[in-house]
Amino acid sequence: MGTASRTRYYVEAFNDLEKLRGAAEPVWLRHLRAEGWDIFNSSGFPTTRDEDWRFTSLATLTRTEFRRAPEAAVSREAIEKWHLAGGACRLVFVNGHFVAGLSDLTALPAGLQVSSLSQALGGSSESVEQHLGRYANLRRDIFAALNTALWEDGAYIRVQPGARIDQPIYLLFVTTDAGDAVMTHPRSLIIAGPASEAAIVEDYFSLGSGAALSNSVTELAAADDAIISHYLVERENPYSFNISTLRLELARNADVSSHSLLLGGGLVRNNVHPVLNGPGAECLINGLFVGGGRQHLDNYMLVEHASPQGSSRQFYNGILDQQAHGVFHGRIVVHKDAQKTDAKQTNRNLLLSDDARVDTKPQLEIRADDVKCTHGATIGRIEDEPLFYLRSRGLDEISARNLLLYAFAAECLDRMREQPVRNFVEQFIRLRLEELVTASQTALPSLNQAQDIPDPEEVA
Repeated sequence: MGTASRTRYYVEAFNDLEKLRGAAEPVWLRHLRAEGWDIFNSSGFPTTRDEDWRFTSLATLTRTEFRRAPEAAVSREAIEKWHLAGGACRLVFVNGHFVAGLSDLTALPAGLQVSSLSQALGGSSESVEQHLGRYANLRRDIFAALNTALWEDGAYIRVQPGARIDQPIYLLFVTTDAGDAVMTHPRSLIIAGPASEAAIVEDYFSLGSGAALSNSVTELAAADDAIISHYLVERENPYSFNISTLRLELARNADVSSHSLLLGGGLVRNNVHPVLNGPGAECLINGLFVGGGRQHLDNYMLVEHASPQGSSRQFYNGILDQQAHGVFHGRIVVHKDAQKTDAKQTNRNLLLSDDARVDTKPQLEIRADDVKCTHGATIGRIEDEPLFYLRSRGLDEISARNLLLYAFAAECLDRMREQPVRNFVEQFIRLRLEELVTASQTALPSLNQAQDIPDPEEVA
């Protein structure tokens, strides 16, 4: 299949959106979209010859004929069972479109401004213009360029200076079964003022078994002394492709945590790119990926230390069974002015079958001479001794395996500050691990129902 055939449906989507928008969008945004489209149109999709995509083939994705996702009606009952309760607010997007009737913005805490991104552009868009597209690197990340060209909506969050938001801000992105394969490109912008504090949860969830592509970009700018936690929860059906990019900008003494939980999807790519641009900034990158069947879960971390006395920690755990394939590519770049940097990177993986595999590539690039940087990776199996011990105490084999896997996964939970979010994601981790242990060798249940898994790495 030629390049033109591979991108034809994206061309159609871009042309349709240009007609729909007309001159309604501000000039600066039209220029930004054009830049994103030109980069994508000239470069096309990456291949395994690109070092950053060395372990992930996009052949199945590029062959799939994705259409713009239509607006769809979803009942409140369909999402109530799965959503995070008790948050400061809730924004719900169905097939990439904001749904006010399912959202809850009625009692926002003082100091918090929340809306859909399209609504924010409809008002005074000065703060949006100041930040949108400033942090995501379109030339380095082709999917960020595609998102910039094709996004229709997403979340806009602004936390005022000194504001402390005690409950999490919840963003739910639902994809429905639309018959055809559909694509959405959620775009979110989060601006945290000086000395502010908040937690944001992005939750990606499927209703039905239709094939879908979610290509999301979130830009988060944390000002001086801000304390921000960001959570990505991916629990889509096995026919889903999920490409997410989180770009973090940290100012002086900012403290930002990124927590990723990858449980579903057929092919998932999780990009996390923090830049510690202020002295004394701290960043935690914490994640867990659990796969079975033929799932492909790719985690790409790029941490840039650009100022002195910064600290970063990366902890990623992977659990893989059947023919699942996991990837961890963690890269730490210490720029020449970033003296006194303290950076650590750890990736631990459990393989539960002979056919499961993981590719792990920890990487350091140090251009300063007064730093403390370490990295390490391990790949292993459940050890016989603790399994034997638990069984000798009366546990059956499935229960013993579940307990050991949960203890391994709970390392990720222990690093989460926000208890409501921790309780929320724990239920999905437990369910996913139970499914993994009891699944047959030929089928992998999703979080909602059993599905056969496509091969996301099939080469054209």
